Amino acid sequence: MDRFCLTDEQWSKMEPFCLGKPGDPGRTGGDNRLFVEAVLWIVRTGSPWRDLPPGFGKWNSVYKRFRDWVKAAPRAAGPPKSWR
Repeated sequence: MDRFCLTDEQWSKMEPFCLGKPGDPGRTGGDNRLFVEAVLWIVRTGSPWRDLPPGFGKWNSVYKRFRDWVKAAPRAAGPPKSWR
């Protein structure tokens, strides 16, 4: 994808909190930024997962990763103070 929603500065703040980094337990994500951008595309357009453009990867793989990401997210912590 040539066009991203997130600026490089925004991504640099988010990147450490994404699952699937090298060194995390389990599998690592192929491209964490592309995954986050895919999720933002879904949110921004309101489209169903099946309509995700192929440039983001297979829709079902992205959806399954999103589902696992949501299950693993801490609920009560909220965003880091550096984001506020």
